[in-house]
Amino acid sequence: MEQQKLPNTTVSLVLAIVAFVGCCCFGIGGVIPAGVALYLANKDKKKYEENPELYSNYKQANTARTVAIIALVISSVWLIYTAVNFFFLGGVEAYETAIEQFQIEMERQQSMQSE
Repeated sequence: MEQQKLPNTTVSLVLAIVAFVGCCCFGIGGVIPAGVALYLANKDKKKYEENPELYSNYKQANTARTVAIIALVISSVWLIYTAVNFFFLGGVEAYETAIEQFQIEMERQQSMQSE
């Protein structure tokens, strides 16, 4: 009997890579695709464990699962860090004030260099 490929391996691998790249988007850009990738990879893992001789690309599914777990952890940590900074350090008003102060300081340094 010819071996088949696990059905969700490619999709879960692509989503895991997208999640890994999306880790930098305040965390939420990586959590959602990583969660979906992990779900699909676990689904393929269960399917493989039921009948291992039937499928040929289990290593790819396992790689997708590993990348999804790593992306999920990094994204979750980044999301928690962002939320803590946002809520406990003053929210939007504090962020806008910090940006304004940074701009004023940059303008002051530029004016000192031009003199």
